[in-house]
Amino acid sequence: MDEQGGAQPEGEREIGTRAVELATALVVLAFSALLIVDSVRLGFGWAADGPEPGFYPFYVGLFMAAAALVIVGQQLVAATDPPFVKASELRRVLAMLVPSLVYVGAIYVLGLYVASALFLLAFMMWQGRYSLLKSLPVALGIPVATFLLFDVWFQVPLPKGPLEAFLGF
Repeated sequence: MDEQGGAQPEGEREIGTRAVELATALVVLAFSALLIVDSVRLGFGWAADGPEPGFYPFYVGLFMAAAALVIVGQQLVAATDPPFVKASELRRVLAMLVPSLVYVGAIYVLGLYVASALFLLAFMMWQGRYSLLKSLPVALGIPVATFLLFDVWFQVPLPKGPLEAFLGF
């Protein structure tokens, strides 16, 4: 049975744990390599006045790389590959993740407030199935309240886009 009470489709495609573990370990390994290389560039030794700027990041990168390599090794010799996620479950996760990534990218182009308004409006109408009449006040109200709170009252500037520039903010 699935969450809605219906039967699970027979033979639904699953993504195995091995693929997810390997992909995650390789991303961590790549990040570790970047951390190690940059730490070497900064200097990772011990100077007369104490540790150089890359000292601690270098060793953190080494420990992360070692952990990632252990995970890669474990997955390469693992006898079983238990299911990690079903395709239908992954689609639901991606239905939230992909728009969120687009939203983050839109912040750099449109600014936080306009991107947030569009994101809230789209999500309320698409995922929440709310009407435009119910979605619009929330989609406009939250960014306006955020602008007032941070930019006006706390005077903490957040990323702005062309609309705010046009309005003089």
